[in-house]
Amino acid sequence: MNVQSTPGVCGGNARIRNTRIAVWTLVSFRQQGADEAELLKNFPGLSREDLENAWSYYNRHSQEIDLAIASNQTDEDN
Repeated sequence: MNVQSTPGVCGGNARIRNTRIAVWTLVSFRQQGADEAELLKNFPGLSREDLENAWSYYNRHSQEIDLAIASNQTDEDN
């Protein structure tokens, strides 16, 4: 399974494989202008396939991911 959600890990948010890298984190960086090369450099444990899986997951679950991004931006603002 390439994207998984586990209660108690990463707040239960969808994440890449057995990492602690949440899909919302990758999508948020992408929305801020990071390209795939930059993401792979900053997250060396990820592959291009992982990023493709993240984008695919976002396409199918955009409301869930957008809510996670908004929730985490609010947490950082406080």
